[in-house]
Amino acid sequence: MAILCREFYIGDTVEISRNLLGKYLVRIIDGQPLVCRITETEAYVGSIDKACHAYGYHKTPRNAPLFGPPGYAYVYLIYGMHCCLNFVTNPEGEPEAVLLRGLEPVYGTQAIARARFGCSPDRMSAYQRKNFLNGPGKCCKGLSIDRSFNQIDLTVGNLFLCTSPVDVGLPEAEVPHYTVHTGKRIGIDYAEEAVDFPWRFWLEKG
Repeated sequence: MAILCREFYIGDTVEISRNLLGKYLVRIIDGQPLVCRITETEAYVGSIDKACHAYGYHKTPRNAPLFGPPGYAYVYLIYGMHCCLNFVTNPEGEPEAVLLRGLEPVYGTQAIARARFGCSPDRMSAYQRKNFLNGPGKCCKGLSIDRSFNQIDLTVGNLFLCTSPVDVGLPEAEVPHYTVHTGKRIGIDYAEEAVDFPWRFWLEKG
């Protein structure tokens, strides 16, 4: 199984964020793989980034996973209710990570829809289809990722990243034509000059 190895998460975090586009996030539930293509990410670099939870190397019990080894998960709550999944990057001691912002379901859509909306995909409204997994909290809800995943190793276990569904024994997925876009990150108006860092990356079909 070709899970992304730890070395993938070492290097320029902004480049890693971009390179994660098109990779696959796999969540194993009861032996069944739920597979989604990564379509949107944001980079966070604590040494210089006022939008990062660990800006200036400020370490707390909450953000401690950011300082941990690369290839681990950092899962935190926003508004006290929505989980956000981050992929920790770079050597231990450097607080950097990539936030998962968007996914496209490839396999296991039935289970993902039920976790997200409590219904099968064919019963989803147009609004629900449009807003299926287009946000960090939505991604976590659809894949049943909660705070218990904080600090888990993404190179082993039941949550990991890979380059193809073939890596988990599934047929190769048809990949639509995408255009890569770059822009400012979302929801960080407090971050002064970091508001303008072009560290958000996303795919658009066409």
